[in-house]
Amino acid sequence: QVQLVESGGGSVQAGGSLRLSCRAFGAAYSTQCMGWFRQAPGKEREGVAGIVLGGGTYYADSVKGRFTISQDNAKNTLYLQMSSLKPEDTAMYYCAASATLSCIGLLRLGEFKEDEYRYWGQGTQVTVSS
Repeated sequence: QVQLVESGGGSVQAGGSLRLSCRAFGAAYSTQCMGWFRQAPGKEREGVAGIVLGGGTYYADSVKGRFTISQDNAKNTLYLQMSSLKPEDTAMYYCAASATLSCIGLLRLGEFKEDEYRYWGQGTQVTVSS
């Protein structure tokens, strides 16, 4: 089992920055891929950014050039640095982890789907005002 705890959400004006963190507890050694999803009110959850822990990243088109996903293996922590934030980035952001090998190939092919991710955090709210 892997437990994920997010932090770092908050309210910011458009153009501002935030950094989200996700610390993994438990069997963190078993994870192969991690990433961030978000869900805005009335919308489906969407993949934002993913990372293969052995190398490789994915970004949704809507965040390319503005968001950066990274990891600190020593701290079992995943980060999402968000810059040039827009009101449409407002959502609940969820950290997710997968222990399956299939997530590796899928991420490297540009497939970042929530069905591949078994472990989820509780979410952290990001609100961007105009």
